[in-house]
Amino acid sequence: MTPDRLRAWAPDLGIAAAVLVLGLVEASRTKAVWEDWWDLAYVAIGTAAAVGLSRRAPGAAVCLVWVVCLLQLASGTQVLLTQAALAMVLFGAARWGSPLVVVLSGLSVPLGAVAVVLFGASEVYEALSGLFDYTTVIDSAYRFGTSWQVASALLGMFVLGSPWLAGLVMRFVSRAEESRVSQVAAEQDAARAINETEQAREIAHLREEQARLARDVHDVVGHSLAVILAQAESAQYLKDDDPEQLAGRLKETMATIATSARTSLQDVRQVLTSTQASTATSRSGSLDSLVEGVRSSGHEVVSTVVGRPQPLPPELETVAYRVLQEMLTNAIKHGRRDVAVTVERHWEGELRLEVRNAVAVADDATQPLRTLAPDAPAPTPGQGVEGMRRRLEAVGGRLDVRRREEAGGPTFTATAWVPVRGGA
Repeated sequence: MTPDRLRAWAPDLGIAAAVLVLGLVEASRTKAVWEDWWDLAYVAIGTAAAVGLSRRAPGAAVCLVWVVCLLQLASGTQVLLTQAALAMVLFGAARWGSPLVVVLSGLSVPLGAVAVVLFGASEVYEALSGLFDYTTVIDSAYRFGTSWQVASALLGMFVLGSPWLAGLVMRFVSRAEESRVSQVAAEQDAARAINETEQAREIAHLREEQARLARDVHDVVGHSLAVILAQAESAQYLKDDDPEQLAGRLKETMATIATSARTSLQDVRQVLTSTQASTATSRSGSLDSLVEGVRSSGHEVVSTVVGRPQPLPPELETVAYRVLQEMLTNAIKHGRRDVAVTVERHWEGELRLEVRNAVAVADDATQPLRTLAPDAPAPTPGQGVEGMRRRLEAVGGRLDVRRREEAGGPTFTATAWVPVRGGA
């Protein structure tokens, strides 16, 4: 036995040793009544062993008690007063035993009390008369016949049943305490899980805000820089045969560049300094202003509106504006300047935005976008396309981008569907 197990068993072994010593002393004092008192040794040893096992192995302790009692019945061995320590076995069986052990030990209480009284009435009389002067008490009891044995059995049941009931009560109290501790631990785990969920939700919200901010800045700056770049490039092709006309055209170009830069700066300020969601998604201008801005950069734009325009809620208006802004930015960056950009707005239950532009056959800049057809998803979509898709999916819309081979050359088409949930 390891030192740890020995320390754990030390209290039980100590109690068992005390019971064994008392039992042997009692057996030796009955020598005048019993010629060979060593016949009582197995009773003392069995009782001590059962008491020692009552906490660690209550089932084995109950079985050992019954073995000792049956041997006593078979051999007519005297009942020892030390066997009152069996109350500890009953307590241990009810306190730490399995449900089956609890039931068997409970049944042992009345059976044991009846067996002791019926079997040991005369032996108890003789043993007690040899140890103490109980003769008068016993003789007085027999004057009333044998009915006192029934009362003795009931008393024995009370004496043996009390520790069993005490063990059962402590068993239920311990179970209730364990249940309470488990409930407290479960509540703490639930509170911890809720806290972790809230933290994860807050982190996800912050990341979504960062992604939204990145998309807004990308859309605003990307569109403005595309318009400014187009204006700057168009200035290279101005004819210089008429200095006054050239100066006027340059002034218009510079004014357009300044307007685009000022608008972009204003939008970026709104995105970066806003603290409320409604302000964070705000934008300046309208869909028509986007089309006019592209026209002013020198690109030819064919704009068509089908159906009756409807006022949109602020969040849907912002989505439509940012998506069209990114579509036009891609058209300026990757489209051919000698072919008009087609912009269509269809108000048919929902707002459908479609932008088409011709692309050069050898235009490597459009290569990543060529894989965005519905039947061939792009392996690495750009920030602009992914940003448009996320914006639309957030409000229940959808996006379709594809490259088509037409008679006049390849074209790139981006189509977005924005739901209409009623005007503001």
